[in-house]
Amino acid sequence: MKRSSSRGRISTIVGILLLALMLFPVYWMVNASLQPAGNTLQGGWFPSHPDFSGYLTALRDQGRNLVTSLVVALGSVVLSLGLAAPAAYALAQFRIRGVNLVLFGVLLTQMVPSIVVANALYSVYNDLGLLNSYAGLVFADSTAGVPFAIIVMRSFMLSIPREIVEAARVDGAGRLRVFRAVVLPMSANALVTAALFTFLFTWSDFLFALTLTTTGTVQPVTLGIYQYLGAQTDHWNAVMATAVLASVPAAVLLLVAQRHVTAGATSGSLR
Repeated sequence: MKRSSSRGRISTIVGILLLALMLFPVYWMVNASLQPAGNTLQGGWFPSHPDFSGYLTALRDQGRNLVTSLVVALGSVVLSLGLAAPAAYALAQFRIRGVNLVLFGVLLTQMVPSIVVANALYSVYNDLGLLNSYAGLVFADSTAGVPFAIIVMRSFMLSIPREIVEAARVDGAGRLRVFRAVVLPMSANALVTAALFTFLFTWSDFLFALTLTTTGTVQPVTLGIYQYLGAQTDHWNAVMATAVLASVPAAVLLLVAQRHVTAGATSGSLR
């Protein structure tokens, strides 16, 4: 009993130390954002007199970029789920020849470096007039969201008993109605998981934003921060405030969807 108690205490201490180590950059980011303008290295460990001027500067300069990132991320989620959900349903419930080959192709797309995809898309976008557009960024970011969503949702849909689908078909429901009224409601956890990670992929995207936008008309916040650094090196509080504001949506979504993500990620293994 004593050995077990000691091991438990050691594990708790190690866990707390690791958590503190991982959260230190977040703490320093928030702390630096509340310091006066200038060199944040001269600031204290805790701002005794918080200065919110960095947030005012960040909202003034980067507010539009935050909205752009939100629009592109939500558009990518809608497009990715709209394409991936029926594809995952077909691969999970229909008896189709070559399913393993299709899944191998889906996995293969995840292995292609993003820089290769971005360079290929640049030429196509230039011909189609999709450079510096919301639609262009949505399509580009969906190239990563669709394969991931297919893999996650197919694993969940495989766990749906075929008898439920067949019972709905016997009652007169067509394939589309079964998918819409039976499969999708039962796959809510997988949908939330795929939507969340697609949103995070898009929200943190830098490569597509850098390659497919050549003007400031459509500029995600990741690219805004990158360009902000060069112009605001003496105002690190504004830079860190922008980083804090960019982290808030992702953190809120993770907290809200935590239960669904856990269920969606483990459902395939419990089949």
